[in-house]
Amino acid sequence: MDQQVSRISIEDIENTLGQIAEVKAARVVASPEGVIQEIHVLALPSKAPKQLVRDIESTLMAAYGLAVDHKKISVAQLGADVAKVLEPDNFRGGLRTRISSINAHVSGVHSAVVVELEIDGKTYQGEASGPASKTGRIRLVALATLNAINKCVPDARLFGLEDVDVLQLGRQRVAVSCVSLVSAMGEESFVGSALVQQNEKDSIVKATLDAINRRLGFFLTAT
Repeated sequence: MDQQVSRISIEDIENTLGQIAEVKAARVVASPEGVIQEIHVLALPSKAPKQLVRDIESTLMAAYGLAVDHKKISVAQLGADVAKVLEPDNFRGGLRTRISSINAHVSGVHSAVVVELEIDGKTYQGEASGPASKTGRIRLVALATLNAINKCVPDARLFGLEDVDVLQLGRQRVAVSCVSLVSAMGEESFVGSALVQQNEKDSIVKATLDAINRRLGFFLTAT
């Protein structure tokens, strides 16, 4: 018996499949009753289609308890030339993004942050302001980072902050940032992290960049 999924679940499934290393895009087609009819995947040619289909089946079962017939999964693989462009190391020499400066100012209950980044030899500045709470100050650093990033991406796409925090993992403190990308194709989510060495704000910026660097590199290479 076919298992049903809700409309929200379909979006979640597409985002989950997009996290598989070889998958560049995924679309799920469901019936009006919410039964999965087709799954279309665009993938890199680094893995055999049959193996990728098995990975997709395993991912759906592990993440959602969904048993999907492999016959419903179609895989289209990019050509070698296109795949080479999509590899992270080919994003304009790896697309090294440099943090030029991070300035934070607190005045009473208000806080303001300015982050300046150097991307592909050009400088972009982002600003954010809000409550000067501990959580608020962490969030403002990530928001200012994304505001700078959004100045260099195509107008039809926008990065937004889902959440950010600094966590204690064992003996290490780690900045973790969850970023969403909204475009005409829908919404995707990415997560990045960075160890807190000395400067917490610096690590928050690095975690935010870690979440989006691969996709950002693709945008700048394609333009």
